[in-house]
Amino acid sequence: MAPGLEEELTCPVCRDIFEEPVFLPCSHSFCRACLKRWWKKKQVLKCPVCNNACGSKRPPCNLALKNACEAFLLERAEPEPLCRLHAESLKLFCLDHQEPVCLICRDSDAHRNHSFRPVSEAALDLREELRRSLEPLQDRLKLLQQVKGHFGHTTEHVLLQTRQAETQMKKQFQELHRFLQEEEDARIDALREEERQKVWVLSHETEALRREMAALSDVIQAAEEQLRAADASFIRNHKAAVERVQRCRLQDVPRLLSGALMDVAKHVGNLSFRVWTKMKEVVSYRPVILDPNTAEAGLLLSEDLTSVRHGPRQELPENPERFECHGMVLGSQGFCSGAHSWSVEVGDSRAWLVGVAAEGFRRKGAPDPSSGLWAVAFSNGEYVSISPTGPSPLHPERKLKSVSVHLDWGRGRLTFTDAETQAHIQEFTPGHTEALFPLFHTSSDLPLRISQAPSGEDEDEDCVVRLDDEI
Repeated sequence: MAPGLEEELTCPVCRDIFEEPVFLPCSHSFCRACLKRWWKKKQVLKCPVCNNACGSKRPPCNLALKNACEAFLLERAEPEPLCRLHAESLKLFCLDHQEPVCLICRDSDAHRNHSFRPVSEAALDLREELRRSLEPLQDRLKLLQQVKGHFGHTTEHVLLQTRQAETQMKKQFQELHRFLQEEEDARIDALREEERQKVWVLSHETEALRREMAALSDVIQAAEEQLRAADASFIRNHKAAVERVQRCRLQDVPRLLSGALMDVAKHVGNLSFRVWTKMKEVVSYRPVILDPNTAEAGLLLSEDLTSVRHGPRQELPENPERFECHGMVLGSQGFCSGAHSWSVEVGDSRAWLVGVAAEGFRRKGAPDPSSGLWAVAFSNGEYVSISPTGPSPLHPERKLKSVSVHLDWGRGRLTFTDAETQAHIQEFTPGHTEALFPLFHTSSDLPLRISQAPSGEDEDEDCVVRLDDEI
């Protein structure tokens, strides 16, 4: 063949040798199927190359080009395999021996009373068998590509959380700089270590995905090359191809585990209090710190994680801890013993909820109070209490500006009061159940703010449970 002939015989749409070529009035030629797919997306029938209008939806076949393509492919094709015993063409497929044979082999004693099929028909069935074997591998590869993208997005978010947390930590350390330089270095080192560990885990999982994807791609590519081989050559090698495909073990798709994100609350929350012995005079302690890893994407948390309001929806990882909808966020710590109190400034917010949720409270889909929710709420000008037994109306003495929550685990009692007047609002008896986490909801752009605890009030670390304790 003359140099450059292959380029002349290549369809400008699919960039492959023409298959059933047709030509347009402008003299450009295309595969019939390529031209049909191109026109399917267009309202006006035009040439894909020169953009000239075409008069007919059924352009004529370019017979000369078709013959040239067939001749080119025939010249480039592999030589036809021959029978090793008789040097004849392999035209039959022995169903008993599962191998291609020639006409002389059919009549030999080695194949007496055997069943035969034309090699072209047998090749069709075997190709279909290999295609079916490839389908789960191809589906697996697509799924792994999606998971890899999700892991990549999560890695970026972990790095972003690290940068934001470092900024907040430095702000607080600047205020205590004379006394806390050593403490600042220690906390940042801890943050960096967690970042390194979690990024390493995600990188390790991503690398494992990459290796599995590469292995699957190699198997798929090899199988696809066999599918494009000549019938007899394909039949000769199809067993090995099928065995290689079937040797690929399809394991469970990796998932992002709970606790994959940075524990920002551990590093930023209550930072001043945790160094109280050095700077007692300026300690600012909040009994509850919001956990950004649980916040629904439509919530905006303050830099110190002590207030929350409704805002524009953000692009956040779909980690297991995060609420899917309904503007909810949990405190970073749960309680499973002892007594705990915190107050929430609700101000003039038009819609809010303050309470506690069991560790197993449903995060995805519509909230289900029966899975463990005890709270007081305000919406549409009415107050209501919510518990697993159902909602009931409340009638406080006056409009609530701040709500106090008192959890006495030992007695199995949960009490809500007006933080300003100490007037009783509601009481529940959740009993001794799983760990309870502070829960907040708002659909207002006015923030809910956790009040500062009275001086000297401390937390009992033995009573604290974190969402990622099992990680």
